[in-house]
Amino acid sequence: MKILLAGPRGFCAGVNMAIETLETAIRLYGTPIYVFHEIVHNKHVVERFEREGAVFVDTVEEVPEGAVLLFSAHGVAPQVRRVAADRQLRAIDATCPLVTKVHLEAIKYAKLGYRIVLIGHAGHDEVIGTMGQAPDSFTLVDNTAEVDALPFGPTDKLAYLTQTTLSVDDASRIITRLKERFPQIVGPPKDDICYATQNRQEAVRLLSPDADIVIVLGSRNSSNSQRLAELARDSGIPAHLIDGAGEIDPAWFSTGNETVVITAGASAPESVVQDCVQWLSARYGATVFERTIREENVYFPLPKELRSSAAAVHLPMA
Repeated sequence: MKILLAGPRGFCAGVNMAIETLETAIRLYGTPIYVFHEIVHNKHVVERFEREGAVFVDTVEEVPEGAVLLFSAHGVAPQVRRVAADRQLRAIDATCPLVTKVHLEAIKYAKLGYRIVLIGHAGHDEVIGTMGQAPDSFTLVDNTAEVDALPFGPTDKLAYLTQTTLSVDDASRIITRLKERFPQIVGPPKDDICYATQNRQEAVRLLSPDADIVIVLGSRNSSNSQRLAELARDSGIPAHLIDGAGEIDPAWFSTGNETVVITAGASAPESVVQDCVQWLSARYGATVFERTIREENVYFPLPKELRSSAAAVHLPMA
């Protein structure tokens, strides 16, 4: 067996920042620390922090007044911030800066009177937070059929934005259809789909033709991980999205001589990748080849309020 380890893979700068933010907050303030929704969409990361005393909540009302509340990497609506302030919570914002960029674009377009078409997946935490920036201005679409059903006309003032973790190809098709139907529509000056999502998709696209099977490490509720598996399947390659080595099925391999591409979504830890490599190496004598198609050197600092608190007590950064 040959394993092609796709690079880049795993944690992106936004996920690293969110995880370091929660680690630092625990060291500064102790536990329990409350987190609005999952800090990132990964089972292993969430379970680790639960063991360390983090409490994940779906409503701000679940948090005791005066407690510490951390907003996850996916961002939140202004209404959530208002409720947190009313409850006198010590709020720490771990929103990915690339998500914040989309929020600012939404606020700008809404103030200018645009009707905003958001390309994204209903119910995703990021989509809920983005639409919450200007609830009366948004319409959500998930595919070109929904674009064709939009009720707008040629005189409507329209703009579009996208969820940051979409399939690049799918988003491009939807944007193209939006522009065909509504030539007056405007969009952000720079693509909303984040660099990490694009890079991981590019690696799978380039490596899949050499593979018999693709394994994607990531949780089922991770949008960018789902897209990686879909991308491989669209190329005709069997692909499996799994949380860890315990979910590998030997029936996937008919000879043990397969070429296997392994990648990981932007919220999956490297440890689960290496567990899979070790499992395949032990069972099939697999040889590992790193295949890095692009280097990543992006870094996001911790939230300002947390940096100030850590410096005040001379706490080293995570």
